[in-house]
Amino acid sequence: YIACLPKFLTPGCNLVRNEQSDSQLAEGATSSGPRGFANESHHFPEPCTGHRLGAPGCLSTCAPERQGGLERSGSVGRSAVHAKEKVILLGEEVAQYDGAYKVSRGLWKKYGDERIIDTPITEMGFAGVAVGAAMAGLKPICEFMTFNFSMQAIDQIINSAAKTFYMSAGHINVPVVFRGPNGAAAGVGAQHSQCFGAWYSHCPGLKVVSPYSSEDARGLLKAAIRDPDPVVILENEMLYGQQFPVSDDVLSKDFTIPFGKAKIERPGKDITLVSHSKSVELCLEAAQSLSGQGIDCEVINLRSLRPLDEETIVKSVMKTNHLVTVEQGWPQSGIGSEIAARIMESEAFFHLDAPVIRVTGADIPMPYNHNLEALALPQLKDVLETVKKVLGA
Repeated sequence: YIACLPKFLTPGCNLVRNEQSDSQLAEGATSSGPRGFANESHHFPEPCTGHRLGAPGCLSTCAPERQGGLERSGSVGRSAVHAKEKVILLGEEVAQYDGAYKVSRGLWKKYGDERIIDTPITEMGFAGVAVGAAMAGLKPICEFMTFNFSMQAIDQIINSAAKTFYMSAGHINVPVVFRGPNGAAAGVGAQHSQCFGAWYSHCPGLKVVSPYSSEDARGLLKAAIRDPDPVVILENEMLYGQQFPVSDDVLSKDFTIPFGKAKIERPGKDITLVSHSKSVELCLEAAQSLSGQGIDCEVINLRSLRPLDEETIVKSVMKTNHLVTVEQGWPQSGIGSEIAARIMESEAFFHLDAPVIRVTGADIPMPYNHNLEALALPQLKDVLETVKKVLGA
């Protein structure tokens, strides 16, 4: 996702908050920001020109029509850092080590310590620094090695980042991006496997996105960096190594995905499957399998959890008359629960031929054992059985 970063870093920039600095923002960037910081100047050194920055993973060698999850982060981040004067990246091991997942590969060598910042192991500390820097006019990208560690910084994210614009009567924006892996990985235990989609999307003042494909990751990160408000990007470690087809439009420097706009990954007429992130893959597999049995599934990739694209879901349910939600998170107060409630409160309720059913992770802390871990997460058979149950097949 960080492939957007370099585009937002230029040498010798002056971050004085005035009309001139606003006009120097990259085309399409949001220029709104905090008031009262006109006397603050930030100067950054010339980046190293002896290193040719390549995308993380195999971006420099793979065909342009396919891009992996790791490259999508890296390429977006690099272009963002290069083009936007105000963007900085900070987090644990993001600089000299190139990031725990190599998402920030090459950035430190090109832009140096003042733009790519290694932090101590203190999420509360560096998240607070990111929020303060955003209030002062910078555009920080704060990386958590895993969003499970963001619990150490939740006061900064919720009470400082999310609420400041409201509490300042609209005078102080906090344009910070919090990003990192979210949800289950493989054998990392209960404390490293939580899905935080429901946690953060519950909070007003935050925008929360959960990308599935390279297209999602690239477009959503670029939109997040250009947004005047705090944005949480919930990536998935298991998707970093996967390849996805991408078009020339997606690779364009102007490509972004608006928040609150879902994508219909597969049209269908019999039943609607709604999911996000890794669970989209599961729904597409189920839809492919069920097509051989004469069941035509429509698969919706939410992309954005807050704001939620209620309109797309409602229209789909009014067409298919059936709905199943799929997510890796826990069942109580989850994303599927919110979607079911909204359908109940909308005109789509009168079009339902069966109750909405949720497919979720088990209501337990994640087991470490491989077999138990698989049982705690939604599997293909769970989606297949649920679809047939809803359809009465």
